[in-house]
Amino acid sequence: MNTILIKAASIVNEGQIIVADLLIKNGFIEKIAPNIDAPADQEINAEGLHLFPGMIDDQVHFREPGLTHKADIFSESMAAVAGGITSFMEMPNTVPNTLTQELLTDKYAIASEMSLANYSFFMGASNSNLDEVLKTDPKNVCGIKVFMGSSTGNMLVDNEKVLENIFKEAPMLVATHCEDEQTIQRNLAEYKEKYGENITIDMHPLIRSAEACYKSSSMAVELAKRYQTRLHILHISTAKEVALFDNVTPLKDKRITAEACVHHLWFDDRDYATKGNWIKWNPAVKTESDKNGILKGLLEGYIDIIATDHAPHTIEEKEQPYLQAPSGGPLVQHALPALFEMYHQNKISLTQIAEKTAHNVATCFDIDKRGFVREGYWADLVLVNLNDPFKVTRANVLYKCGWSPFEGQTFQAEVTHTFVSGNLAYQKGRFTTQETGKRLSFNR
Repeated sequence: MNTILIKAASIVNEGQIIVADLLIKNGFIEKIAPNIDAPADQEINAEGLHLFPGMIDDQVHFREPGLTHKADIFSESMAAVAGGITSFMEMPNTVPNTLTQELLTDKYAIASEMSLANYSFFMGASNSNLDEVLKTDPKNVCGIKVFMGSSTGNMLVDNEKVLENIFKEAPMLVATHCEDEQTIQRNLAEYKEKYGENITIDMHPLIRSAEACYKSSSMAVELAKRYQTRLHILHISTAKEVALFDNVTPLKDKRITAEACVHHLWFDDRDYATKGNWIKWNPAVKTESDKNGILKGLLEGYIDIIATDHAPHTIEEKEQPYLQAPSGGPLVQHALPALFEMYHQNKISLTQIAEKTAHNVATCFDIDKRGFVREGYWADLVLVNLNDPFKVTRANVLYKCGWSPFEGQTFQAEVTHTFVSGNLAYQKGRFTTQETGKRLSFNR
């Protein structure tokens, strides 16, 4: 029997903050009460600390298999756990692309041995693998990923008939990357005609434009409404797209949901002057107005969850000229600290952070017994000191790629303890690597 007693924590859960004790037993939350007097293998004094449900990140690229010079499941799950992310859902644009059930099974096998966090993996869709996609088990796979715009790994699904069939026949949640490829290619051709190979990073949001995002997102929404698809649109990057969604229907009843990512809430196009390719993402970081519109849509319930789209590349890759530098950056270690910084800036509340990073992700994906601080649920928990500043430097990033877009940023809050399925996986810079995370299961 493994028991941990957390004393006097300020528990942030389901719209309220209460000071209470919490008992973990055999991986689950056994009891929450004002005062628990029970023997435990370990007792943690959490006075002055806030206890959150662990963040569930529904969009990461951990690069294994095939791209492990950038990242791997062990290294990135370690960085995630240090940042208070207790569960992740990983994307299929690895090498080879995850386009068969066999390749999907291989990923789960790697994670079962290497991941410090709980895990799930998306099944990838292509122009030619619908039969494989339809074999996916909704009860133990998070969803089907469709690239409606090309990005790293080029898994673009641009055959309209195939797209329609996926939306019509998918037995589960379909998650989409929405950027209209024709619009992007037209814009790129125009900029190449003007500037040749000397296109600069500040032109990125003009090439991968707001128009490209809206055109693709609105098409996805139209298809989902036509076929009653369970659609989830990833990384909303424009204010205009927010109007495509609904903030009246309860989340558990929504058929169409949306996600905002930390970088689109933090950076805007003014930051290209100092950050350059380090903030080159697809979809692009856009205007301050877009950034503010996304946050407003998030707080008003049009956008349901916050994720990272953690997508590391090496320093050498990122230091190439704009046209050669890949899009994506590492974020899992610093996502929650960035959100807590936004709390200190009075942009978002602590209960909203818990809602958008944990509660709503669990509801959106129908995850079994996770995402809430509730008795009988898995103990996926994070203790945070909201007033313990630290500065992000290359020396303290844990990503295999060795850099962060937040370098030089001082965050006011720091994660002190992370519990993954009841295991104290991280404590003040130290990791417990003997136990791995669990495979997520879904109530579908």
